Amino acid sequence: MSLNIMELNNLRLAVLIDAENVPRDCIKSVMKEIAIYGTPTIKRIYGDWTNPSVSGWKGSLLENAITPVQQYSYTTGKNSSDSAMIIDAMDILYTGKTDGFVLVSSDSDFTRLAVRLREAGQRVIGIGERKTPGAFIAACDKFIYIEVIRQNAAAEESSAEDQTGEAAPGQTQKQQKAEKAVKQKQKPQVPKKTVKMIADSVADIAGDNEWVYMGELGNLILKTQPDFDPRNYGFKSLSAMIKSIPRFQVDFRQSADPNIKHPYVRDKEN
Repeated sequence: MSLNIMELNNLRLAVLIDAENVPRDCIKSVMKEIAIYGTPTIKRIYGDWTNPSVSGWKGSLLENAITPVQQYSYTTGKNSSDSAMIIDAMDILYTGKTDGFVLVSSDSDFTRLAVRLREAGQRVIGIGERKTPGAFIAACDKFIYIEVIRQNAAAEESSAEDQTGEAAPGQTQKQQKAEKAVKQKQKPQVPKKTVKMIADSVADIAGDNEWVYMGELGNLILKTQPDFDPRNYGFKSLSAMIKSIPRFQVDFRQSADPNIKHPYVRDKEN
C-alpha cells in the first residue's frame, strides 16, 4: 500500500484532532490505530472548551496525553477551530520535525490542508466518519473510517471475552457459543465493483508476468482509492480478503528469512 505499515511504523506523526467533528468515545481506539502507522510526537485537539458540548473530553485527553487547544467561537455558525488547526499544521510543517500528519475530522474544510501537506512531502492520514466528503478522502494518502476502527475494537474485546470463557452479561455460555457459531458462518462478501477494481490493479502491475506481489498491489489500490481497507469488507488483511475471492489465487513464497513468507496474487481469469 502507498502507506505500507513496514514503511510507516517509524514515522514521526503530528496528530491534529477536530473536537467538533469527532466522537469522543472512540479516541482511545483511534490513538491505538495511529500507533500502527508511526509515533505520534505531537498530539493536539482543537475546540471551544468553554462550550458544554465538548466538556466530556477531559478524561479521554488525560488518558491519551492529548493537548487541548482553546479556540473561542467568535461568530455563530463559524468553526474557528478549523482555522487554528490549519495554522498550527503549517507551523509544525515548517519546523521540519515530522514525517507525516494525521488529520482526525469528518470536515471537508481540511481538504486543501491535506493537499498542501502532501505537496511538502508529508504523508497524510485522514481519520473520520463515513459521512466525510469524498474530496477530503481523496486528498489523503490513506483514509480510515472511525466506524471500522470501532468495529475492530469491539471484535478484539469480544475475542478477549471468548478467551476468558465468560459469557456476556445476560447470556449463558451456551447462548454465547451459539452466537459465535452463527457469526463464523456469516462469511463477508466482497462487492463485484471491488473485485473488478482489484482485478484491474493486478492487470496494471502484472504486464507479462502472471504473479503480482501483494504489497505492490496494495500500494496501487491505495493510490487510486485512499479509503480502501480490507476491514471495510470484514477482513483483517488484504491477503485474507483476496483469498476469499474465487477469481484470485494467492501463493505465499519463502523469503531469505525462514520466518517470513511473501504473498503473491494472480488473476485466474486473466
